[in-house]
Amino acid sequence: MNIRKLIRVLHRDFGYFFFGASIIYAVSGIVLNHKRDFNPSYSINRYDITLSSGVVREQMDEAWVRELLNDLDQKKQYKKHYFPSQDVLKVFLHQGNLEVNLTTQKGVLEIIRKRPLLYEMNLLHYNPGNWWKWFSDIFCVAWIIISVTGLFLIKSGKNSLIGRGGIYTIAGIIIPLALLLFYI
Repeated sequence: MNIRKLIRVLHRDFGYFFFGASIIYAVSGIVLNHKRDFNPSYSINRYDITLSSGVVREQMDEAWVRELLNDLDQKKQYKKHYFPSQDVLKVFLHQGNLEVNLTTQKGVLEIIRKRPLLYEMNLLHYNPGNWWKWFSDIFCVAWIIISVTGLFLIKSGKNSLIGRGGIYTIAGIIIPLALLLFYI
């Protein structure tokens, strides 16, 4: 097998094999770049609530809290509750929490849910375990091979490495380096 055929085979086969991992890293990389704009792994919905007047702390046992959660369509979510201070009720839910100021009778219900697919993609992006670390390392080596072989796919001419391809390659190296130097 000549070197040009080997380059094409490696580029093609690694490209096919690591297509899924490439999409996972690309999508999760985009959303993780914007984690200051929104939570990429969880959606958090906040709802203001008001207790009915006349409720006193001594009545707020587990049965009362479960009934409150039932009114909020959250009864099955109950984990536990406590009073972090004299005038605050805190309720832990399986998918969120509830905090109520007993003086004002007002509170906030937070419902926290995993974002479908994005949660799992972000988990993989953060390398959740030893097995993924090794797969990720192999993936990175494969991307080096895909990148290098991609430089030599076109033999010669205006679109090859000695033509427009070379200009793009140099620009693709200079721009990240310039940005790196700019931010240092």
